[in-house]
Amino acid sequence: MPAGIFSHVMGRASSQRSKIFVGTASWSDPGFVARWYPEKLPAADRLPWYAQHFELVEVNSSFYAIPDSRMVERWCRATPDDFTFDVKVHKLLSRHSATLKSLPPALQRSVEADAKGKVKLTAKTERAVLEEIVHSVEPFCDANKFGAFLLQLSPAFSPRKHELRELEEVIERLGSLGMVVELRNRNWMVGEQLPRTLEYFRRHEIAVCLVDAPNDEHFTIMPSEVDEVTDERLAYLRLHGRNAEGYLHGTTVAERFYYDYSDQEIDELADRARKLAARADKLHVIFNNNALDFAPHAASRLRVALGQIAKAPPRQGELFR
Repeated sequence: MPAGIFSHVMGRASSQRSKIFVGTASWSDPGFVARWYPEKLPAADRLPWYAQHFELVEVNSSFYAIPDSRMVERWCRATPDDFTFDVKVHKLLSRHSATLKSLPPALQRSVEADAKGKVKLTAKTERAVLEEIVHSVEPFCDANKFGAFLLQLSPAFSPRKHELRELEEVIERLGSLGMVVELRNRNWMVGEQLPRTLEYFRRHEIAVCLVDAPNDEHFTIMPSEVDEVTDERLAYLRLHGRNAEGYLHGTTVAERFYYDYSDQEIDELADRARKLAARADKLHVIFNNNALDFAPHAASRLRVALGQIAKAPPRQGELFR
């Protein structure tokens, strides 16, 4: 894969009318299937149907297992030429616990693991997993559909115990292809640490993930007021909802991100998106409030607020009023 693919892909924004791309984190969450997709729509038809409504999606399954390149080829064939995939990096590189079974069979035989099957993150393993990840997205790059990698770090990765330079192996391999880092420990993005964090990502030309999150100072909730663009080629905004109780105490993804944005909040997010887009070649906006049909419904309304579409599709419950 050519090292300059990031600049080639990101340069596509200048030829498009809008620099703001809106989508959701995953296209196959249970709530989507139950409440957003047409009833009895075959699983193979969900991505094409999704792509009729959005130009961008964040691949979430890649956090749990590196996708096979043949599957990625099918995703490419199922979407229009101008569709974009952002890809979440495997959890092992995000400093989360990962089992051998989450890795491709060839890697399972070559990496170190403890007695419980948990993979040990050695330098050799990190390099091997990085190569598998890069190989897996080659069909996206060949089809000009690759957006960026998202490295969503564990909340345990804190400035009190870690340094950002620990990520440099990942950054050096993925950065030129397109990379966003989502910190999940608040201490990186507040107080005296904030300018040091931003300077690090600016120096490495890596986008730091901006968020909309609950208004709470718990160390796992990132501050929503930070709107600094660290790579002018790409700004990245992930919307987690504003349900602090669910975020902190939910035991499932649906419980943690159970939040339905109001129309007023969507208008506020549209204003924020426009300001961010003015400082970057592209802005990717990802709704991660993946409970019920909240994410696709909010994403459609944001596209209306931005003037990208005339009207949001009706919710299932509204079809029978």
